[in-house]
Amino acid sequence: MNSKQKLVVEVVRARNLMPKDGQGSSSAFVEVEFENLRQRTKVKHKDLNPVWKEKLVFDISNVADLRYRAVEVNVFNERKSGSNRNFLGKVRISCSNIAKEVEEIPQLYPLEKRSLFSHVRGEVSLKLYLSTKEQITKKGYGNEPATSSSFVKNQKNMHQQTTPGSLDLQPHNQQRPQQKQLTQDNKWPQPPRQQPKPVEPNPGEFKPVVFTTGPGPSLRTPNISGVGGSGGGGGTGDFSSSGLNEFTIKETNPHLGGGSTNKDKNSSTHDLVEQMQYLYVRVFKARDFSIFGGGEVVAEVKLGNYKGITKRASLSNPEWDQVFAFSKDSIQSSMVEVFVKETNKNDYLGRIWFDLNEVPKRVPPDSQLAPQWYRMEDKRGEKARGGEVMVSVWFGTQADEAFAEAWQSKAANLNFDGVCSIKSKVYLSPKLWYLRVTIIEAQDIVSGEKGSTMTRSFSELSAKAQVGNQVMKTRVASAVPNRSLSNPFWNEDMMFVVAEPFEDYLMVSVEDRIGPGRDNLLGRVLIPVASIERLTDDEPAVSKWFTLDTHCNNMGLAEPKVVTRFGSRIHIRLSLDGGYHVLDESALYSSDVRPTVKQLWKPHIGVLEMGILGATGLTPMKIKDGKGGSTDAYCVAKYGQKWVRTRTAVDSLAPKWNEQYSWEVFDPCTIITVGVFDNSHTNKSVGAAPGAGAGAVAGARDSPIGKVRIRLSTLESNRVYTHSYPLLMLQTSGVKKMGELHLAIRLTCANMANVLHMYPLPLLPKMHYVRPLSVNQLESLRHQALNVVATRLSRAEPPLNRDVVEYMLDHGSHMWSMRRSKANFFRIISVLSSLIAFWKWVESVRSWQKPVHSVLFLIVFLVFDIFPELILPFIFLSLSLSGLWRYPSRPRHPPHMDTRLSCAEMVYGDELDEEFDTFPTRRSADIIRARYDRLRSVAGRIQTVVGDLATQGERLQALLSWRDPRATLLFMVSCLIVAMVFYVVPFRVVVGLCGLYALRPPKFKSKLPSPALSFFRRLPSKADTLL
Repeated sequence: MNSKQKLVVEVVRARNLMPKDGQGSSSAFVEVEFENLRQRTKVKHKDLNPVWKEKLVFDISNVADLRYRAVEVNVFNERKSGSNRNFLGKVRISCSNIAKEVEEIPQLYPLEKRSLFSHVRGEVSLKLYLSTKEQITKKGYGNEPATSSSFVKNQKNMHQQTTPGSLDLQPHNQQRPQQKQLTQDNKWPQPPRQQPKPVEPNPGEFKPVVFTTGPGPSLRTPNISGVGGSGGGGGTGDFSSSGLNEFTIKETNPHLGGGSTNKDKNSSTHDLVEQMQYLYVRVFKARDFSIFGGGEVVAEVKLGNYKGITKRASLSNPEWDQVFAFSKDSIQSSMVEVFVKETNKNDYLGRIWFDLNEVPKRVPPDSQLAPQWYRMEDKRGEKARGGEVMVSVWFGTQADEAFAEAWQSKAANLNFDGVCSIKSKVYLSPKLWYLRVTIIEAQDIVSGEKGSTMTRSFSELSAKAQVGNQVMKTRVASAVPNRSLSNPFWNEDMMFVVAEPFEDYLMVSVEDRIGPGRDNLLGRVLIPVASIERLTDDEPAVSKWFTLDTHCNNMGLAEPKVVTRFGSRIHIRLSLDGGYHVLDESALYSSDVRPTVKQLWKPHIGVLEMGILGATGLTPMKIKDGKGGSTDAYCVAKYGQKWVRTRTAVDSLAPKWNEQYSWEVFDPCTIITVGVFDNSHTNKSVGAAPGAGAGAVAGARDSPIGKVRIRLSTLESNRVYTHSYPLLMLQTSGVKKMGELHLAIRLTCANMANVLHMYPLPLLPKMHYVRPLSVNQLESLRHQALNVVATRLSRAEPPLNRDVVEYMLDHGSHMWSMRRSKANFFRIISVLSSLIAFWKWVESVRSWQKPVHSVLFLIVFLVFDIFPELILPFIFLSLSLSGLWRYPSRPRHPPHMDTRLSCAEMVYGDELDEEFDTFPTRRSADIIRARYDRLRSVAGRIQTVVGDLATQGERLQALLSWRDPRATLLFMVSCLIVAMVFYVVPFRVVVGLCGLYALRPPKFKSKLPSPALSFFRRLPSKADTLL
């Protein structure tokens, strides 16, 4: 046996490869190159998840130079025709840290793209190690030198591109595969299919961070030392067949309402959640207690290791009226005790206890249990000297009225601020209005400073309007004939967002620009927003003249009563437009489209009910007191003006909320948004967990865990949907699964005719079409509305923080992202794919590749030519039958975030870093230069495509422009001849002859372009006149 060390590359398996055979599959094989020697595996036919488990052994010429070598792994699809092959992906692995034979473990590597718009996805699992036992075996399908002519040709066409600023996503003993770009497909031959077998990595080793392209896990992170648990690490998992559905919605079967799910049950309270049993203790007041010198007393409720304390109360009249709720799952004792104690003292003044076996049960809508007076025992166990306390104790569920305000046993270790921040609440967005300010003109404006205009030829007057922190300014008034410079004219519209109750003032001022960044205030007027006229239609409001206050220190209201012989004034038209819907979220996934004025609302068409059951497998977001990973999760749901916030499940990676909420539905084509957040206010002594991402800052922001959007139009009426939704977060390291959210949803519609009647109606209110706003205006107003809503909700108790509101309303969705640009490009390609496929089919018919299809198509064409009245009925009948054919395969669950559609699986680290960068950027000049060059290259391609489209359009215009007089003359003569032919010959005959000519067999066709196309391509365009 040769003791020389050899490099062993064991190709274990691949997963979720791109189908390239035109039939939804691929016949994949792997080709490995090391030191100018190539070997390849067998071909796995028709398998997107092939398993090879083949060892490819290479000689090492110099072990000392191994650290400078690299292994290149290419995955190809073998075609049936000749030696062609399709490129499926590649990996380049550095040999700087090759494992020993005893340490080899399978590593997962994402398949790299070869260009920006190449279609590559999937992962390959490899083992790389050194061995002295393996022997090089010659195989007919694999081992060959890399100096063959085809390989040399490929080598010349290969070049590397390194993305600057990309993140190292592999463990410390691996280097990330470098990005390479092939300029042509490599092609090859085929053998039998095997079922994929899961690869079981060593559980004691770190797993590399990997992006995926399928419905499986797209990111794998190392386990955090000290941060974990059985339910944590939603973004990790074994590379096995069970991970294929990790990013997809899964149907669940919870016991809703205390029993099995009934899909057709009628709506009732709390029938979309699982029942949670609680022990309730309500402490009302006490009496007949005496303390020397008086003082304050508190009541303490104790159940096993859990202890709750009331607020302080005066001994003369101790009243608390507080409720304590203990989860039945955490009950550790057979009795509950109630103590009355002096403040800051351990000795109690009185004690009573209740046997839990004797506690009654209450089920709403039963009335509340009446409290009773109980004589308490003193420290000696004597009841004669103890006082009395009014208490009621019962078992109930989360449907109890006392549950919302009750002290929770899980919050026993929280401070006062933490307890206040964990309660469930319902919030209402403020009622938003558009304030339209039309500044028409001003009269008798006088410069404020003597001699200020002496050095200038004329004044540069402009008007400024301000509401709160919203400021807009007109242009500088231009000179108008028959109007002096002291009477400027603007006539400009400005739009602001204001909220009820109207507490702000509108300030309109006239300013004179005296230098760069220097404006001289010439006068202003303050107008209460509450006094402005409210409109519901497109009728313009009556304009008014307002006297300007020329005293800069005067903060009076509108039209200040200053006795002057001469005064400046301004002409303004003001209105509160209530016919618009004020957009505070993107119109693409808006939850409400009603106008502001309630008189214009239509009756609601149904009720949306949602049961927020719980979450599983949440990722630890912070570290508490050095005890390991923890998450204090709560949910926020937003639909219309109603926001709901569940209680916070303290220190749980698998929280259960089981809270049910309902909303009135006015339009079925709206979206409800549900977000999960980590409460950062439960404990001040916390730190961010290593795997929590950049948003997990101790005690500052409530870090988002994930978000779910559900479009109501995708839900069937009166059906209960119970699914678990993956919580996906896009971080600087890639997409990561943070856990799963379990929801139960039901859309109830009383009258289906009202629902169907909504579809032909305009999506937005009438004013958006009668007096439309520009796209830039809507985006600016949406930003203003978001600020108003976030400010109002942050003033509630407990507050709904600004970062939560911005995340729910997609505050940064308008920022540039290379990933989103790719996703939108592929969306366009997907939309056009059906048209492209139809055109290819027509071309195949014209070329007689399938003679049977061509003959049938020719017969149908002639029938339609003879009976043209059948064309439209046939088209619409075909569309109807197509929809009927697809009905059995319709989606059974609501759609969810698609990582493949979002291009979030194989995105490069630098692109993600650019997406998460601030505006303006804070990156170094080298990174900005590289990104700018990349953007220029992409823009150059778009520029070329746009130029080609413009060229074709200009050639059409050149037909009659006489720019090329001979071409225009030929076109005119041809048009005259065609007109005479159409006049003499019946139209059906012309169409039939043209169709027969187009469908003639290939024997009668020429490979040259048609004369008409050649003539069109010769027409001039304006491309030759560009600089």
